[in-house]
Amino acid sequence: MSQPGPLGSTTGLVPRDELLTIGQAGEYLGTGERFIRRLVAQRRIAYVKLGKYVRLQRSALDAFIEAGRVPSE
Repeated sequence: MSQPGPLGSTTGLVPRDELLTIGQAGEYLGTGERFIRRLVAQRRIAYVKLGKYVRLQRSALDAFIEAGRVPSE
C-alpha cells in the first residue's frame, strides 16, 4: 500500500493549477471576455504569458473573487 501524497491522494501527484483561456475565465466568473481583458490590461489580476497567449490560473481567479467578497453584517 502506498503512502498518501501531500494532498491526501495515494498517487503522490499534486493537482495542477489549471490555466484558463480568457473565454474560459469569463465563463468561470460568469462574465464576458471583455471584462477579463480589462482586468488583465489594468493589471488587476495576475496572468501568465505564453508567447502571445494570455492564460489565467484558476487560483488567481479564486483570489480575485475572495478579494471582492463583502462580509455580511
